[in-house]
Amino acid sequence: MRHAALLAPAPRARLIAALESLDLPLIGRLAQAARAGARPAPVQRFETPHVLRPAQLAAEAETARARGTALLRAGRVGFLMVAGGQASRLGYDGPKGAFPIGPVSGHSLFEIFARKLRAAGARYGVPTPWYVMTSPATDGATRAFFAEHDHFGLPRADVCFFQQAMLPALDTQGRILLARADELFLAPNGHGGVLAALADSGALADARARGVEVFSYWQVDNPLAPPADPLFLGLHAQHGAQMSSKVVEKRSADEKVGVLGRADGQLTCIEYSDLPGELREARDASGRLVFGAGNIALHALDLEFVEALTRRGLALPWHLAQKRMRALGPDGALREVEGYKFETFVFDALGLAQASATLEVERAREFSPVKNATGLDSPESARADLVALHSGWVRAAGLALPDVGGGAAVEVDPLLAEDAEELRARAVPPRAVLRTGPRGHWYTP
Repeated sequence: MRHAALLAPAPRARLIAALESLDLPLIGRLAQAARAGARPAPVQRFETPHVLRPAQLAAEAETARARGTALLRAGRVGFLMVAGGQASRLGYDGPKGAFPIGPVSGHSLFEIFARKLRAAGARYGVPTPWYVMTSPATDGATRAFFAEHDHFGLPRADVCFFQQAMLPALDTQGRILLARADELFLAPNGHGGVLAALADSGALADARARGVEVFSYWQVDNPLAPPADPLFLGLHAQHGAQMSSKVVEKRSADEKVGVLGRADGQLTCIEYSDLPGELREARDASGRLVFGAGNIALHALDLEFVEALTRRGLALPWHLAQKRMRALGPDGALREVEGYKFETFVFDALGLAQASATLEVERAREFSPVKNATGLDSPESARADLVALHSGWVRAAGLALPDVGGGAAVEVDPLLAEDAEELRARAVPPRAVLRTGPRGHWYTP
């Protein structure tokens, strides 16, 4: 507080208010970890999880799909999306969810998911409560974007925004760092923080009041994510799971993605760098990677499980990320300071679940993230994957695929169909319209 005493009254009051808002017992535990430079103990034993593959599910898939459909029709599913990131890496000034990704429509990521939820609501005849986690950096802009677009046709009461919590960064001695003389150096508390924020904001209580039993969880940067998947939700329920996951087969052993597996007996996501090289390369008799269940951040979580994890503070481990940060030094000047940021990861909840189901899905159907400005996992690759998927639907539906030469594209509106089967059933004039334009061909109701 010696620093605060040197400030003028107004900035001093701001700094003191920020300090008083902190969870001091938590900061004390994190400071102790920072001083110790705490690192998790090396894992002694890695094991693969049991992965459900659609081709092997047989009769179970039919009963699971029926059970998932029943959950959706009964309004027992809430839709939980993590959307706190900014699109600065994409050269876009705003929340990542506002980034235009539709290859023909130009729809934003937010609008694509809103249309998927509207379609699910119409399909199952129920509201689709949407819980959208923002961050302090994106909350105002996200709310304004939704308001500007009239919540994309969803009832305003069915869209609930809540903010991710921020934590102060600490130096290696466990002292709180300052970004400015009257401002703490704050950083997001990781995607695991969505669970605590859901509870602290009242959104969890809102979901319970609506009769929600399970959340469908995804991240905003994956336009292929299917929020209302009856097969996945049904498998989750059928296996008595508290938290379940979707995975895709890794492209190669050196693809730098985490894989689901057991680390010393506990189910979790094993980071690429933590898995020994011989295990990363290991293959089974069929030639598949033994550790090839790539994590794509698509989960189902029971509401009661989330309540248990957040009842007395977030029951997830804290991870230390050592960074060099531009913060105030002891002399009050900005400088590069060695310190720690603290994060929680939502997949750590898997190890606390009594039961879990892991479903392998096709990457081309469900996973094409927008993370990089160019190349792999970029807007260009995501749009190409959307075009490839939707072109396949058009062909499978028995429709003549328009000429897409010269860079034109094909896109199917989620309000029209979620797959080739639904497109075949609905793409009968005048119920479906093929609109053409400079960008390509747009199938929409």
